[in-house]
Amino acid sequence: MDVALARTFLEVAASGSFIAAAERLNLTQTAVSARIRVLEEQLGRRLFVRNKAGARLTPAGERLVRHATTLVQVWERARQEVALPPGREQGVSLGCEPSLWQPLFADWLVWLHDHCPELAIKAEIETPARLVDRVIEGSLDLALVYNPPQRPGLVAEPIAEEKLVLVTTAPDGALLADRYVYVDWGPRFAVDHRAAYPELANPAISIGFGPLALSHILTVGGCGYFRVGTVQPYLDDGRVRRVPDAPEFSHAAHVVHARRDDGGLMNRVRNGLREVARRKAE
Repeated sequence: MDVALARTFLEVAASGSFIAAAERLNLTQTAVSARIRVLEEQLGRRLFVRNKAGARLTPAGERLVRHATTLVQVWERARQEVALPPGREQGVSLGCEPSLWQPLFADWLVWLHDHCPELAIKAEIETPARLVDRVIEGSLDLALVYNPPQRPGLVAEPIAEEKLVLVTTAPDGALLADRYVYVDWGPRFAVDHRAAYPELANPAISIGFGPLALSHILTVGGCGYFRVGTVQPYLDDGRVRRVPDAPEFSHAAHVVHARRDDGGLMNRVRNGLREVARRKAE
């Protein structure tokens, strides 16, 4: 089994869809189907059952996941170590979701530059789901995300905790239900929000990216939940106000990595992130 087949298999398994896997791999659906067919012919077993909902693993497919993951991880590790630039002894690949790049991820990269000059660093910004998939498959060593899912073989360590607070542009600090903007801060927030505000279960506007939602309410008015560190400058200059007695919600950033022996390198890199996060909290 070659690496391309293994990657394709894992993408279909993770997404539960040949169409979604094709989009992630930048391939046609026909090409993805052909790769899976080749793999099934090589193994002599059917790996997926297709239905209207997508594709689910057969028992043989479930057994293959671990082996395919190991294959991809070994290949990625070998590729990174062989392709090191001159003067660098080891390589590390890091990922971050868009909401966390500034300042935590940016400061982490500065820390690595100052304290680990022997490292070759590859840093990428992607969606949380894609980052987690890449950590599991081995193409990323570490990723910084909010609300990581529980996945076999995935370790999620809390790094920094923030508060989500309800702010409004109303001069009297009122919750403007007709102009409420729901910001998707992940599944845990969704559960807590539904319990606290059942009357806001179907808001007129839902936005999946915090900075965009904040820009929207600052422009047209409204209210919504945002990270307190992000909205503090707007609270200070009076452009928004806290809604009195509104509940606060916890929003923790995690560093995620796969369970594998890294010889201490990843511990060193993670410790740098912890130090950066601790400084930010002081």
